[in-house]
Amino acid sequence: MYTLCLLHFSLSPMEEAIVIYPAPMLTHLAPLVEFAKLLIATLPSQPSSTVPSPVPPSIIFHYLPTVDLLPTSTDLDPLFFDVIRLRNPDVRRTLLTISNNYTLNAIIVDFFCTSAAFEVASDLNLPAYSFLPTALGAAACLLYLPTLCNKFTQSFQHLNVLLDIPGAPPIPSADMPPTTFKGNKLYDVFLDIATNLPRSTGIIVDTFEYLEPKSFKEINDGLCLPDYPTPPLYCIGPLIVNTTVDGDGVPQCIKWLDSQPSKSVVFLCFGSLGSFSVQQLKDIAVGLERSGERFLWIVRNPPLENQSLNIDTKIDPDLKSLLPPGFLERTKEKGLVVKSWAPQLAVLNHDSVGGFVTHCGWNSVLESVCAGVPMLAWPLYAEQRFNRVLMVEEMKIALPMVESETGFVSSTEVEKRVKELMGSKEGDSVRERALAMKHAAKVATSEGGSTRIALAKLVESWKQK
Repeated sequence: MYTLCLLHFSLSPMEEAIVIYPAPMLTHLAPLVEFAKLLIATLPSQPSSTVPSPVPPSIIFHYLPTVDLLPTSTDLDPLFFDVIRLRNPDVRRTLLTISNNYTLNAIIVDFFCTSAAFEVASDLNLPAYSFLPTALGAAACLLYLPTLCNKFTQSFQHLNVLLDIPGAPPIPSADMPPTTFKGNKLYDVFLDIATNLPRSTGIIVDTFEYLEPKSFKEINDGLCLPDYPTPPLYCIGPLIVNTTVDGDGVPQCIKWLDSQPSKSVVFLCFGSLGSFSVQQLKDIAVGLERSGERFLWIVRNPPLENQSLNIDTKIDPDLKSLLPPGFLERTKEKGLVVKSWAPQLAVLNHDSVGGFVTHCGWNSVLESVCAGVPMLAWPLYAEQRFNRVLMVEEMKIALPMVESETGFVSSTEVEKRVKELMGSKEGDSVRERALAMKHAAKVATSEGGSTRIALAKLVESWKQK
């Protein structure tokens, strides 16, 4: 069952408003809500004022009728996009209802909803901006996808070549997002999204210029859209969900980190959907133990049969059956294994954490960047292998975990790469780079920084429309 919603917030006492249309996925919804909060905090309380309102306008959610359709798997499914398309009449009715009380200046649409929502926005003569909660390099790939697909008749995963994509380093063809592979069940959907993106009034991306200067320049230079004008680009990140952990509710893992030396712990966490087979979990455990490094490891249940991603069954994993015999006892002085969940942002910002083994989901990457923590890139699904190339080759904030042809990572590789991240020249290099990016992110979001400038330009653009 999918629940879709629109949200809007007023811009001024004159009852102007912006509508935001997120995709029904937490990893997409969270940055869009943070974006709305950032705009509210940035906008003046009066049209002529430069002082933010002490009582910011509220964000109002409008829930669309529930769609009683179930996806056929835990992976992203064509049915997901069918639901979005079928909700167009509800989107139209909701926009008309909001417009009874507000002058709508624009709609900001998650790129998953682009193809469907643009039809409604066009009919209502409403400027429509696309929002991408991705790396700018991944946005460049999506913009260039129709051009790239026309160049090759064979699907990317079978080419075994380096692809030249403006705004990205050379990309191994097998590292392209699976949704761009011809024959993939979502290939036509993503090609349609890519084809519709140039229709955007502007493209908003959750990143900042200093992190991805090549992508920023080459997209703006029009290289990703050789046959169409490039919409204005607004880099308004990093959008981080600010949470605090204090008081009586401090998790055990934070208390454990308090007792560890500075920058000594490697943190392993693989997102809300990332999970591993029992054999892979055992190899990770063996590699961690042999590395001799301190670790905090979040372990989830293996995926169910015929599923590639984790389902939240709300059943804690049985660590003794999943991990090698005696592992927990042997490593209790140096390591902590946590079942299912930990407050990732609080962990990354803890002084004891010196490295992050991540699935390369973009929200996690940005959280690590803002904490100044170097990464070990272990992609699992979606565009994460593409992100790994960006993180290692272009941003230089991560070292790569190297998997076999079947996707398995041996205990030897885990041991080698964890040691490399925590105590080598290569690890020191990405650590230095990560700290520099932490500072750059602060500058970007400060008064006069690139993110604040982009926000001002964005607001000015919809006022002109």
